[in-house]
Amino acid sequence: MIGLARFVMRGRLQALLVAVAGAGSLLFSWISAAAIALVAMRRGPGAGLWLLMWAVFPAAAVLAMTGDSGPLSLLVGTTVLAVVLRVSVSLPLAVLAAVPVGLATGALTLALGGPLLDQVVAFFDQFLTSVEQQMAANGQAVTALPRPTPLQVAGMLGAANGLLSVVCLLLARWWQAALYNPGGFGVEFRALYYPPAAAAAMLLGALALVGMGLEYRPWAVIVTLPLMFAGLGLLHAWVRRRGRGRGLLVGFYLAWMLFDLVKLAVVGVALADSWLRWRQRWGDDTDESGNDGHSRD
Repeated sequence: MIGLARFVMRGRLQALLVAVAGAGSLLFSWISAAAIALVAMRRGPGAGLWLLMWAVFPAAAVLAMTGDSGPLSLLVGTTVLAVVLRVSVSLPLAVLAAVPVGLATGALTLALGGPLLDQVVAFFDQFLTSVEQQMAANGQAVTALPRPTPLQVAGMLGAANGLLSVVCLLLARWWQAALYNPGGFGVEFRALYYPPAAAAAMLLGALALVGMGLEYRPWAVIVTLPLMFAGLGLLHAWVRRRGRGRGLLVGFYLAWMLFDLVKLAVVGVALADSWLRWRQRWGDDTDESGNDGHSRD
């Protein structure tokens, strides 16, 4: 992966090749998104937006032919986060920008992505119907499983795009640090922290959405994405402080991907850290701002 980052930074033509090559595929669009973010952070927003302009063409072609807006949304979302990081030199602020990115993605999908939403809703309906039929065939008592609505699906897609945009940004930031500031990314990510006012605002926003009904729960997830990554940063800081191996992190991330309860626990720990400031008490190798000061390297 570092070799790919070196190739991207070798020149404008190389960066353009990588940005365009994967932009038309959901399978590889994350590489294009991370490459654009790397250029935007290293060479400035203008260079990143120039790459995005060209990468939009294959992504828009996929949208026109299949109705899949995933690649286009990921490219735009990641670029927005990278520009915020470049301008603000603040990883917490850049990750916080995933909230409006995710909400905008969901809202635009709900307003303009009718065919895509219908396809996803139909897929879930078919899948859940087959599950009900299999349960009935096995002699189990069958109750109708709840079907997601277009509003829920739009929220899920918004949450997914917000999450993946942050992941692509972090990958690009890791590339940048590996090339120009070895070790800087680890310091920056382990310091990812939100003050009590920001954490409380995200918590209240998520609770308000949850209170509006089941359909809005995926939208609440979007609002808690920054806290999710702050909690993961805290975990990495704790593992480093305790001298634990990578096996613990691998096992945790597997559980994090599979179980919603683990995700909720990570958010809860991040909320507690906002008030208790565990990392500052530990005297870790991070400053309170969550920034190692090298985002423009």
